[in-house]
Amino acid sequence: MEGSRLVKDALGWHDLRFEAQERIMALQFGAVEKRLEKIESMIEGLERRLWMTVYGVVAVILTQAVQGILEFAPKGG
Repeated sequence: MEGSRLVKDALGWHDLRFEAQERIMALQFGAVEKRLEKIESMIEGLERRLWMTVYGVVAVILTQAVQGILEFAPKGG
């Protein structure tokens, strides 16, 4: 009788340890997921800034091209 109780206790501890390990892993995965979401939002912000820079550079180039064309356009008179 005593031996079977020890086996049940050992299995109970094993189950408790397994459940605790699962909970810890779930918390760790949750933390990793939050970090990844934060990194993704930071990347999106950087991407927006990069595109704004590209559009700004293109606008400057087009402005200079239009100014150059207007300088060489025949003057009315």
